[in-house]
Amino acid sequence: MSGDISDTGVAAAALPDTAQQRADEAPAPPRSRSLAPLRMVFGTAAQYPQQIGLALLALVITAAATLAIPWRFKVIIDEAFGGTATPEDIGHAFQYLLMIVVILGIGTAMRFYFVSWLGERVVADIRLKVQRNLLRLSPGFYEENSPKEISSRMTSDTAIIETVVGTTVSVALRNTLTGIGGTLLLLYLAPGLTIGLLLGIPLVVVPIVFFGRKIRAVSRISQDRIADVGAYITEVLSAMKIVQSFGQEAREGERFAKVVEGTFETARRRIALRAAMTSIVILLVFGGITMVMWRGALAVAEGAISGGTIAAFVITGGLVAGAFGALTEVYGDLLRGAGAASRLAELLEAKPAIAPPQRPEKLPTPPRGSLSFRNVTFRYPARPDVPALKEFTLEIEPGETIAIVGPSGAGKSTIFQLVERFYDPQVGTIRIDGVPLTKADPADVRDRIALVPQDGVLFSANARDNLRYGKWDASDEDIWQAARAANAENFLKRLPQGLDTYLGEGGTQLSGGQQQRVAIARALLRDAPILLLDEATSALDAESEQLVQQALESLMQGRTTLVIAHRLATIRAADRIIVMDEGRIVEQGTHEALTKAGGLYARLAKLQFTAEAAA
Repeated sequence: MSGDISDTGVAAAALPDTAQQRADEAPAPPRSRSLAPLRMVFGTAAQYPQQIGLALLALVITAAATLAIPWRFKVIIDEAFGGTATPEDIGHAFQYLLMIVVILGIGTAMRFYFVSWLGERVVADIRLKVQRNLLRLSPGFYEENSPKEISSRMTSDTAIIETVVGTTVSVALRNTLTGIGGTLLLLYLAPGLTIGLLLGIPLVVVPIVFFGRKIRAVSRISQDRIADVGAYITEVLSAMKIVQSFGQEAREGERFAKVVEGTFETARRRIALRAAMTSIVILLVFGGITMVMWRGALAVAEGAISGGTIAAFVITGGLVAGAFGALTEVYGDLLRGAGAASRLAELLEAKPAIAPPQRPEKLPTPPRGSLSFRNVTFRYPARPDVPALKEFTLEIEPGETIAIVGPSGAGKSTIFQLVERFYDPQVGTIRIDGVPLTKADPADVRDRIALVPQDGVLFSANARDNLRYGKWDASDEDIWQAARAANAENFLKRLPQGLDTYLGEGGTQLSGGQQQRVAIARALLRDAPILLLDEATSALDAESEQLVQQALESLMQGRTTLVIAHRLATIRAADRIIVMDEGRIVEQGTHEALTKAGGLYARLAKLQFTAEAAA
């Protein structure tokens, strides 16, 4: 009737990388001190008035039917067992009771369906809204906000909200109606007994609240321990080759045993608290009922009330006590829901640092592929004291191949980030085809750029979807043509289902060289005038590097190309080589000219070629 009031809180989900030794310090989702953040949740639910109306109707029906049952018991006992009732009277009495039970069953099914539907629909809508906003935010946002923590908000926090909408609010309304209606019925049945019962309710509520808080706290820790088990299993299974290579199976078994025992010990504490609370509540509830029945029996003996009245009073009293007991849990769950809603609202309300201007300037057509950096100075938001680029100036002509080299931290990758307008420089101007990036729509800018990253990022999808990611409407003929140019056709045709073959998480079904060639084919399908190659061959073996290099040469034809490379042997044919150090251009020219100049490039080349010869 009142639901399980001992363990209804939704525990905070720990982040996947929570370590066992830090489990006790892992914070639960914040408990808001106000219910105001839930306005966003209820505002989303308000978009479905029909389902809300049906859910409320079902709540009223079930509350009324629940209170009608003890009233019918009163009628049955007073009339059907009075000694003067005919079999027909008894049949009618029980038929009415069965009819109420049927109505209660149907109403409960309706209530469960519609409130559960609302909970799932609200969570789905909030997730969609948050995801849409996350896709608009620039990479700088994810430097300051961990994707793992965001993922936790999208899963554990939305699960709390689903519970609030799909269960907590329903429980609150149902028990409020039952409690108020039941109290009025008690006052009608026996005012004197009702006053005594109301005075005794706090004796039952206080231990429920006390133990309930402790059980919720232990439940949160229990969920953290369960998360530790999952995190441990994921960590060890993903590194099984290392575990077995170093013969650490026994030690990992011992570590896992400690994690499991920690989970069991926390569960034991929760069970002990729940057992204690259950015994105390049973003692108080049934002790109170016994006292009420004792007084009621005396009143029946005196002829003050009927036997049916005392039976209805006891049943209704149990319903009222259960209703108010459940309400003590509801407020805590609503506060947890408000905390979860506030965290999701932060993601929903975050504004993109890079946004289209109100009246974006159109890029010229057909595209030329020119790039211009003029006096650009840039600092990353996470490192405001260290300039990544300082007064950087570079003019790149259409169709020119520019190689960018320099030590780590020189600012090479920053150039790519700025070209794609993931960030805006604090000083200076960057132009594509003569149009400043800040005056153009970022989507138009990126539409003219194809990127081949260092690690050939692939998605958990089939080969076709990974290949056409740069041009979603590409036909299979276009895909195979790009794969052929990227030296990827042969291994793609050997896949079990061809282009329909699922490549695994991150493309794990392919080797590193194959992943990189898929990334090159993807860039070929993009067919953009500007090509960015971010150390596209740095992690490959010699054979894979040769195949990828051949694919890159095909990709670079007729395109403005910027190449970041640590292996200087791969950029000798570049039209110009830009040598960077500490965010500035320190040298530029051809490979031969820079080698003869004896500067930084010559030193880097000498060190690298000497090391490769020795190897």
